[in-house]
Amino acid sequence: MQKNIYKIVHFNIIGDELGSLIALENMHQVPFEVKRVYYIFDTKSRVRRGMHAHRDLEQLCFCVKGSCTFVLDDGTKKDIIKLDSPNTGLYIKNLIWREMFDFSKDCVLVVLANKYYDPSDYIRDYKEFKRLADSVKQAG
Repeated sequence: MQKNIYKIVHFNIIGDELGSLIALENMHQVPFEVKRVYYIFDTKSRVRRGMHAHRDLEQLCFCVKGSCTFVLDDGTKKDIIKLDSPNTGLYIKNLIWREMFDFSKDCVLVVLANKYYDPSDYIRDYKEFKRLADSVKQAG
């Protein structure tokens, strides 16, 4: 994978006999200003989600409950990352194809994004993604 396209982020757990808490703040644990938050839950078994890339969007993903697995593809190499702890996040930069699968029954996947929803930012065709990723690498 190209450097800095994704990064595993560990969040500090603050806890005592009453329970645990994780605090996330813009430009601290979250490497950008959050403009959008969404979460995925009740995903049926054997379902794959994602299957797209973003032109300009950055995301921080984490499972507050349960687990799921990501395939991250920069157009040259694929990595597989399993998220299975509420104190572990996955920071994904732009121009990386992502797919999520193997959702546990209790999975709640939270996604923080640095931009508001914009359908034109999505690349949903893998061939188009590959062409764009290759052209960026050649220019780079």
